[in-house]
Amino acid sequence: MARLDGKVAIITGSAQGMGAAHAELFVKEGAKVVITDLNEEKGQALAEKLGENALFVKQNVTSEEDWKNVIEETEKTFGPVDVLVNNAGITMSKSIEETTLDDYNKIVQINQVSVFLGMRAVMPSMRKAGSGSIVNISSMNGLVGGAIGYTDTKFAVRGMTKAAAMEFSPQGVRVNSVHPGVIETPMIMQEDVKEQVEAFAKTIPMKRIAKVEEVSNLVLFLASDDSSYSTGSEFVIDGGLTAQ
Repeated sequence: MARLDGKVAIITGSAQGMGAAHAELFVKEGAKVVITDLNEEKGQALAEKLGENALFVKQNVTSEEDWKNVIEETEKTFGPVDVLVNNAGITMSKSIEETTLDDYNKIVQINQVSVFLGMRAVMPSMRKAGSGSIVNISSMNGLVGGAIGYTDTKFAVRGMTKAAAMEFSPQGVRVNSVHPGVIETPMIMQEDVKEQVEAFAKTIPMKRIAKVEEVSNLVLFLASDDSSYSTGSEFVIDGGLTAQ
């Protein structure tokens, strides 16, 4: 039996990249998946590719109204939500002195506030479903230092995950965070940075960067009933980088 048979999932920021890989695997494993993103063209194309068990809904993850709409569209099309993957996020690599307040507020809104809004919005639907799993995508920089703004918000996701896990557990909803290291996406394998990435890979204990599907398999585990006794935990997938 497929691992997500009968489950309804929302994956934010899933028109492309890692989110799209998660969506494809979820559908393959029997889930009905709502793909949300601001990129309407790519999101709609992915939903059409995945077929009748996928739906695209345009969403700004920092908007309360958009969250309300996503939940309503999901329930109307597929039923109550069983799984939420808070995947949407942006990176920023400026120094503290170069970072404007607008820069900082933007990354906080997208990486941090959106996770709060998503968890809050989905709970009534998960209550209807009788249980649920929320997977918050953080980063290895939610465990160790990195760029200002990005590191702060990814640490915040880790903390919010624990707070929500404590609150939601009695209602049958689990909340966990995923902390990827360097992942082989088209963006980081471009010719102008490929050489740097390959050099960095030699410093990783496992001597390679992760494949996208390796992260998707971990997200699938947390979304499924296979992880039924895991909540409030960090799941690190970084090839040993933070173990050094």
